[in-house]
Amino acid sequence: MAQILTEAERLAALPALGLTGWGGVPERDAIRKILKFHNFSEAWGFMARVALAAEKANHHPEWRNVYNVVDVTLTTHDCHGLSGLDLDLARRIDSLSAGAEVQKNHSEPVECLCQIGPKG
Repeated sequence: MAQILTEAERLAALPALGLTGWGGVPERDAIRKILKFHNFSEAWGFMARVALAAEKANHHPEWRNVYNVVDVTLTTHDCHGLSGLDLDLARRIDSLSAGAEVQKNHSEPVECLCQIGPKG
């Protein structure tokens, strides 16, 4: 089972993800990023590439797609919060989303999650 991130792990990893557009999800120990592509085909292609990476890692995002916008939330349900699986998948998503526009101001700054512990 995945382990929830420690405070030290959060402080080491989350600020860098915040710089790439990931934000904290209010009321949850999760990160979120909204990406806007040029068209539906680009968005769908991105989702297909992420789906393959997620399946290989056995860790799947919560997401939705409306035309050219993909809204991704990452959290690990087994440990009720952020784990290393989320960090790895977020970095992979960043590497697969070249050319997409990051939609900002959709959530809290990612640093707000640096001191959250397990829930539930």
